Amino acid sequence: MSAPVLIVDDHELVGTSLLLSLRGEGLDAHLACRGDADGVMRVTARLTPGVVLLDLDLGRDEQGRRLDGARLVTPLTTAGWKVIILSGSLDRAGIGAALDSGALAWVPKNAPLPALLAAVRAAQEGRPVMDAGRRDQLIAAARRFAAERGALTAKLERLSQREREVLAMLAQGRRAQAVAEHFVVSLATVRTQIRAVLAKLEVSSQLEAVALYRKATGR
Repeated sequence: MSAPVLIVDDHELVGTSLLLSLRGEGLDAHLACRGDADGVMRVTARLTPGVVLLDLDLGRDEQGRRLDGARLVTPLTTAGWKVIILSGSLDRAGIGAALDSGALAWVPKNAPLPALLAAVRAAQEGRPVMDAGRRDQLIAAARRFAAERGALTAKLERLSQREREVLAMLAQGRRAQAVAEHFVVSLATVRTQIRAVLAKLEVSSQLEAVALYRKATGR
């Protein structure tokens, strides 16, 4: 029998449907519905390394934090697995980051079953799974995004703790007066803090400052 295929998807119905389809094609398919790294790696420990079909959006953990499948690429490839991103995400940077971490290819989640089977079998046989030019484009997009986010983060680090708190409240849609009431300070004080934020972020308006904050923090 060929090397196993592990499906990592937090939607049990979707994962089970794909599991049955792959088994119907003669593949040794398995399913891991837990999106956390420990849960997935426990499943892989019971199997001979093969091919992983990895969703990027694995829901949220018990604390409500988003589980990013891209973080599983490195531990999976280190353990000897060949990773194919199977995701409906249109986030080029996120897909590129997963490829840059060692995933072989990205296959859209709505791809026809024959296309997915071809990708799995190519991975099993050590053949190219994805057009090299397209893969390079996505990785380049991810690296540009990471560089931009790094530059934005560096600007945010110029802010004092209180200035960051003020900016966060502005990003939540609070007006300056509401911010002043929250911190029990005068409106003039808040306006001074906002001017300091704009200067340190090198922008000319609150809208630009909020946009930079959201882009840097993903909020």
